[in-house]
Formats: sequence, C-alpha cells, structure tokens
Amino acid sequence: MIPGKDATVDKSAVQKEKFGTFSLFDIEHFLRRLVTNWYWFVLMFFIGYGVSWFYGKYYAQNIYSSSLSLSISNNTASYFTPNQSINFIWGQGGNQDGIYLKKMLLSRSHNEFLVQELNLFVNYQTKGFIKSTYLDKDDSPVFLEVDKKHLQQVNYPITIIPKGGNSYEVVLPEEGQSTHLYSYDFEGFQDIGSFARPANKIIRVNEWYTSPNLRFRLVPNPKTTSIKLENIIVSLSTVNDAVNSIVGSVGVDFDKEINSIMIISKTGYNLNSTVNFLNKSVAELQKKRFNDKNTVDKNTENYLKESLEGIRKKLDSSGAVLNYLKTSEKLYDIDNRDEKSLTQIKDLEAKKADILSKMTSLNSIRNTISTQNFDKMISSSAAGFDDGLFSASVSELKALYLKRRELASIYTPNSEPMKEINRLISEAKQNSTGSLRNIYTVYTDQLNKIDRQVAEANSELSTYPEKQRKYLDAERGYNMIEATYNSLLSRQNESKMRLATNQSDMSVIDPAKNLGQAPIGPNVKGTKMAIIGGLLSLPFVFILIGGLLDSRIRSIKELLSVTKIPLLGVIGNNTNENMLTVLDHPKSSVSEAFRGIRANMRFLATEDGKSKVILITSSVGGEGKTYVSINLASVLGLSDKKTILLGMDLRKPKIFGDFNIDNNHGISNYLTGEVDIDQIINKTKIPNLDVATSGPIPPNPSELLMSDRNFKLIEELKTRYDFIIIDSPPVGLVADSYDLMKYSDANLYIVRHEYTEKYMLKMITEKYHNDEIKHLGFVYNDYIVKQGYGYGYGYGYGYGYGYGYGYFDEDKNYKEPLLIKIRNFVKMYLDKKSQ
Repeated sequence: MIPGKDATVDKSAVQKEKFGTFSLFDIEHFLRRLVTNWYWFVLMFFIGYGVSWFYGKYYAQNIYSSSLSLSISNNTASYFTPNQSINFIWGQGGNQDGIYLKKMLLSRSHNEFLVQELNLFVNYQTKGFIKSTYLDKDDSPVFLEVDKKHLQQVNYPITIIPKGGNSYEVVLPEEGQSTHLYSYDFEGFQDIGSFARPANKIIRVNEWYTSPNLRFRLVPNPKTTSIKLENIIVSLSTVNDAVNSIVGSVGVDFDKEINSIMIISKTGYNLNSTVNFLNKSVAELQKKRFNDKNTVDKNTENYLKESLEGIRKKLDSSGAVLNYLKTSEKLYDIDNRDEKSLTQIKDLEAKKADILSKMTSLNSIRNTISTQNFDKMISSSAAGFDDGLFSASVSELKALYLKRRELASIYTPNSEPMKEINRLISEAKQNSTGSLRNIYTVYTDQLNKIDRQVAEANSELSTYPEKQRKYLDAERGYNMIEATYNSLLSRQNESKMRLATNQSDMSVIDPAKNLGQAPIGPNVKGTKMAIIGGLLSLPFVFILIGGLLDSRIRSIKELLSVTKIPLLGVIGNNTNENMLTVLDHPKSSVSEAFRGIRANMRFLATEDGKSKVILITSSVGGEGKTYVSINLASVLGLSDKKTILLGMDLRKPKIFGDFNIDNNHGISNYLTGEVDIDQIINKTKIPNLDVATSGPIPPNPSELLMSDRNFKLIEELKTRYDFIIIDSPPVGLVADSYDLMKYSDANLYIVRHEYTEKYMLKMITEKYHNDEIKHLGFVYNDYIVKQGYGYGYGYGYGYGYGYGYGYFDEDKNYKEPLLIKIRNFVKMYLDKKSQ
C-alpha cells in the first residue's frame, strides 16, 4: 500500500489507539506454518499408526462378556442366603424378590463361597513372545492346588513349563520373593524370616512343591485340552482380592418387560471363564436356596404344629365351659337375640384372633433374632408378611455373626476389624428390628381399631340380663379361640403344601454359553484413533503455542493493516557474502527491488517534489538498516544522481568495511572540529557515489549529532549532492534518529521479516499518526518466499519476491517452492485449456 499525496487515513482518537496494536494470534501465519510443516504430520501419522498397530496386536487385552437369563418366582426370600451390604437398589417397581436375589448374587458371602469352593484365587495365563493371554482353568492341562495350611506368596508369578509325560518345571522369578506371606486358612498375612530365591525344580503330577514362600502340587485336568501350551503362568491372589474382582465384574439387570426375569452378566479376559463362572454361580445358589427354603419351611411347620396343640387345649376348655352354661343354665336359647350385633362381634374377634396369632409368630421371630438362634427361624409368612428387605437384613445379620466368630479367633476384641464387624452387626440389627417394629405397629393399630369397633357393638348388648351376658361372653371367647385355631390350621396346611411341593424358585431360561462372542473391549479402534490423533496433535499444539508466543513480524498484509504506514518495497534474502548487492549483482531480483524502492520514494517527496535527505533507520540492530542504506545509495549513484552516504550510526560504524575505506577520519572527527568536510568524503568505484564514514566512536554521540555543526554539514552537502542517504542509529535503542529526522526529507523504516518484534513498531506508528514524523515509509527486508505465501506483492514493490526470484539471470540457482510450482503448473494448464 502506497498512498499518494492526497490520500487520507482516518486518524480519529479511537482509530489512533488501534494503530500499532497487533493481534495476539496471527491465523494466516498459523495456517501457513501448518502447511509448511506438513511432513511432521505425515511422520506423526505413521508413528501413531505403528504404535496403535503394536498396541492392538501385542498389548491390548480383549475383554469378553457372557450372560445368563434367570426366571424368579415370588417369595424367594430366605433367612439363610448369602449376605451383601444392606444398601438396596430401589426403583424396580415392587420387585422385592428380584432385588433380594440381585443382592444375593452380588453378595460377598456368596462370591466368597465360590472363590473358596472353586479355587478362584488361582489365576492362569500363558505368555507369548510379547503378549500374555489369560486362560480359563479348563484350558490348562494341570491345576495348581495350594496347601491352605502353608503360608503362600500372592501376586508372585509361577511359571510351569511342560517337560513331557507328567513332568513340569517350576520356574520362579529371579527376584521379588517376599517374607510377607498370606494364609488361606485365616485369610491374613504373616511375616517370616528372609530366605534365598528357591531354585527351579522339575516335579511330577501330584508331587508337592515346597519352598519357604510356596507349597502346592499340580493336579491333572480330567478334561482333555485342545490347546498346546509352551508355558503356564500361575499367580495367587488373596480371597478378598478375588471376591472384589468378581463382584466388580458381575452385573444384574431386570428385563424391561417382565421384571421377574433377571439378566446376569460377567466380564473377564477369558470368555470360557465368564461362562463357567455364571453357570456355577447360579447352580450353587439354586442348590443352597433350595436347602435353606426346606429348612425354613420345616421350622415353620413345627412351630405351627406346637401352636395348634396349645390352641386345641384352650378350644376344648372353652367348649366345655360353653356346654356347661347351655346344660346347667339353660342359656342356649336367648330371647330377642341381636344376631346382627353378635355376628359383627364374631367377625371382629375372628380378625383380632388372627392378628394376635400373627403377633405371636412375630414375637417368635424377634426372639430368634435376639437370641441369635437362626437355625430355628420360621418363615415370615407365619407372621402374615413376606418382606424381602427384612429377610435380607436377617441374612446379613446371620452372616455377620458367623464372620465375627471367625475374626474373634484371630483379633482382639478392641482391634479395628472387630470394631468394624460390630458396627455392621449393629446396623443390621437396626434394619431387621426396625422392620419388625413397623409391622408390629401396623398390627397394634389394627387391634386398637377392632377393639373400638367391638366396644361399640358391646354397647348394643348392655340391655341383656347378667346371665345372658355371661353366656354371650363365653360364646365369644370360644369363637375367638376357634378362629385362632382355624387361622393356624390354614397356615399349617399352606406350610405342609409348600414343603411337599418344594422346588427351586429360580429357573434358568438361557444358560451362559460360549457362542464365539466378539470382545466388548477394549475399544481398540477408538484407542488407535486416540493414539494417532494424539500424535497428530503434537505438531499442531507446538505450532499453536509457537504462534501464540511468537511476536515477530511475519506478514506484510498484517503489518500494513495495523500500522497504516506506506510500504515502499520488499527486499529478498541476500545470499551474497557482502552487502554490495547492487554493485556486485546488478541483474539480481534483490537489485531490482532497490530500483523499485528508488522509484517509489517519489511518494514520500516533500512539497517541492524533492527528497534530497533520506534517513534510514530501524527498531534494533540486525534488521538490515545499513544494508539498505548502502544499496539504495548505490542505486541512486548508478542512476546518474550525485549521492553521498553518511554513516551517522556513531555507536556502531559499519559502512567503511564494505567499501574498503579507512575509518580513521569520519563524521565524528568533523563534528568535533578535527577535520574539515572534504577530509571525510571518500570516493567509491561508482563515480556519482561518495561515502562519509562514521569515524572513531566518540564518547558523546548524541550531542554531536544534535550539534549545529551537524546541521551545517547536512546543509552544505545539500548544495553539493542530489541525494543524501543517512544511515542512522536504530530508534528502538536510542533517540538519535528521531532528532535527525528534523533534517530529513524522507524517512525509511526497515522491518526485517521474521526478525522485527511487533511491539517495537508501536512507538514509530504512534508518532507517525500523531504527525510527529512525516514522509515515513516501510521497507520490508529479508523476505523469503515460503511455499508461495506473500503472492501478490512482487511486481508492485520491485520484484522483491514471489515472481521476482528465478526471473533474472543472476537468480538461475533459485529453486521454486513446491506450492509455487504446483500453482504455476495449474495456471499454465488452465491457460492452455482457455486457448
């Protein structure tokens, strides 16, 4: 952008604040870097693909799932079933039996029973070249049977290598033996003395292997295995770890349409293991449930039988009293008998008798819990209720009492395990007795209501004579005992029928099977995509962070849009060893760029149309200020314009070296009065170009540059030369250049590509738009074409880049970037098509 003299720029207060303020993130440069660093993305993709392939092939352990569907009937609650935490899962629409059974399947005691019964604390694997594969117990030709009386080291891999026949070599790790050993007898750890690593040993089937930290034997698998294994790796775990692992991998859900159907699932690393566990778990539960159910029903039958015998005696006694009154007192025929009231009282007292009978059974259950005599527990149906939650709490309490007896043989009463088990027992007691209290309260309320109704009915009989009321009381007593007897008799018949027809209240609809189910995890595909995506994101993130942290000028478009300062030209990268590019390579694109700047300087001309004094500065050193000064002066000198180059960067003189000029006498000497003006002017091989070097570095450069003698020097040179080029100090370091701009007609500010910091342009931009500096223009230096970006500025600024490189004879070694080649090829192809 090179505005003409009449061009105007909005310089309102708000707009001025925006000038010189660069955006935090340059999206164009970010996208450019993404494209130019494409090879990193390709490399990361192949690395990610290789890592993900290795992960899927040799590392990822497949997770399988099998399921079993189970139908449950009503009233499955039992007091002798395994326990679990009392925290129930609500929301199953009143399916208490299903909830209770779910609780049992996930209970610790049930799964601990399976772990002990099936030796599930023994884990089998086999190892290939890299990857280990989990085995089902039945996949191994031999089973490892531990001596539970001997201390064992857990989580310690035991390698068993077949040696032919019935012989196997036992190989233990080179290190890792521990003195902290586990006892399967009391399920706790015990420390022993240190010992050396047990040596490898070949043993035969059924032969005991004994070492300080292990004792086991190999038992042959009764089933013939089809898998030939080169090694079997066995590791032991504690019972607690095995139980926790099982409970965490078992899931129980209810069918959405029929909530009495349960779907039991298990996940694991071996499909056969999940299938076998589910079938064995349900089979063991069915067996135990059936036995427990029979025990409870027998206890109930005996309880009811004893109760009936007692009630029978009361009934006979009450009947005898009633007969006596009929025969002796002749009261069997009462005049004006109120049959309606008597029938109402009879019905109410029958209900009362039934409730009292149930409350008696409730008290029996409560006493059983209180005395911990669970072997005598009767069914809750004898007390007139079936509550699966109450049954579960009783089951919990029974299991906790058993556990406390086990722990009492190991721990002291005040130990933490005993305190914890006592706390759990207290909670279970509260849950069970709380349920009984609630039911007892319901029965009490019903009795009170019946008593009030009976009292109201009795008021109707108050008119009878005393003898007749005595007979009616005896008759009512007999009816009440008879109702109790009939209620107990009915419940006894139900109990006998249930005992006679007892069968499992659980039936398997679909057993668990190995149908070649595909693994459900891990999500290898998703993991592969995550690995590849993660590695691809690394260069993206690095480039993004670099873009956020990068504060250098990298875009001509952004530079012009932010500063609103004219751009005079763009200089390409100087590949020469010295800075005399225009002199040594006059036909290069860089030399042509300086000619373009010479032409564009007319836009910075003063009111008289001339710009004799041209000051060149920059933000800091290293941006090419001296390089531009030398070559711009060379271009002007070659165009038959009498030109002098002044080295006024007194702190860091440079010009003399490129022109092979002695710097012993220069501008600093003239300004101090040591020499006259003619002594500091040096001729060059260009007839119209003279150079005045800086001279020795003075102690007071700023004062010398601001002196009247320096002003007179410039005024004198203006009479001798057409152009005066001043190579001034960088304004980002010292203020000398701002003072020198008072004498200049045009000011060139050098911005170096990917070198100049954005914040350094804030001051010069503000001064320009505040009219403190006039006739200012940018020169963009050291621009390197990267994959064609920057296209569009080439011809306008003197073939600086883009099209310029490769066009001139001295640029024949220039290699076009890939995107430029593609762009030119496509353009050429389209031009041919259009012809």
